[in-house]
Amino acid sequence: MYIGVIIGLIVGVSYPFSGGVVAFLALRFSHGFSAGFLPTGATALVTDLLPIENRGVAMGIWGTFISVGFGLGNFFADGIEQSIGLTGLFMVAASFCLIAGILITQLSETLPNPQPFKWSFLRIKWNDVFEPTVIPAAFVMGCSTIATGFVFVTSSDISTYLGIENKGWFFLFYMMSTILIRLFASSLSDKIGRRKSLIIGLSFLALSMLLVATSKEWIQYTLGAIVFGISTGISSPTIFAWLADLAPEKRRGVGAGTVFIALEFGIIIGSLITLWLYDNSLKSIQTLFLIGMTAALIAITYLIWHLNKRESKT
Repeated sequence: MYIGVIIGLIVGVSYPFSGGVVAFLALRFSHGFSAGFLPTGATALVTDLLPIENRGVAMGIWGTFISVGFGLGNFFADGIEQSIGLTGLFMVAASFCLIAGILITQLSETLPNPQPFKWSFLRIKWNDVFEPTVIPAAFVMGCSTIATGFVFVTSSDISTYLGIENKGWFFLFYMMSTILIRLFASSLSDKIGRRKSLIIGLSFLALSMLLVATSKEWIQYTLGAIVFGISTGISSPTIFAWLADLAPEKRRGVGAGTVFIALEFGIIIGSLITLWLYDNSLKSIQTLFLIGMTAALIAITYLIWHLNKRESKT
């Protein structure tokens, strides 16, 4: 987690001085290492602390703060940039990274007998990044975050098309709804099971994609954002609780890394599809979000098959 914070802080303060597209993309690439180290370590730490019978609830709390970070960052970024400039925006982001590092100093290590850091630990083997037992959770995560890739790339443009001034509009309502739904649904997967909860959550995702795809005015678009938040509020904590169920105790860090790799791949796939199909028109937006709906339906089909397969063995 400290490594992730240090990388994030250095890269954050370096963005204003990138000076060109190549340097900027190099910094974006480097920033990915921060996203790799910090969330993976934090998720492994959280799962070490959780009682098995309440993993869904606890992961709901954990996931809520992730959603709050995304939502607040996207909603306020535009206003901060207009007030203090792009350089000021990056410095504000870096300061939050510094605060995260300070907060980490208050945490206790959950790993028994941790070894001192050695550079040789960074020599990665396939066994260090892939945990086969969490493939079901990783597959569902990858399918669901394809839609997230579409949202990240196009939401600001959709706001412009629909006459919404704040480009973070979608994320504001997404954030509020995902927080509210977690107050009521965080324990759902602890009661009815991970896969059934995910089927419900991904059904909301498919509906959200359909609502955004067919939006002609801001009301339906806002409703799509709210439904997207409901989906995330149900699905995200359930996936992480499921990975904690599936991964062997001593491999939870690798298991969390595997699921986060799937998350990033899903966003990358969504972004690449956007680069391929998006032509700055509402019609191409419709195509993208219908693809997002299809990805959600594929995940639902897989979960139904997985559920029936496991039940047939018992």
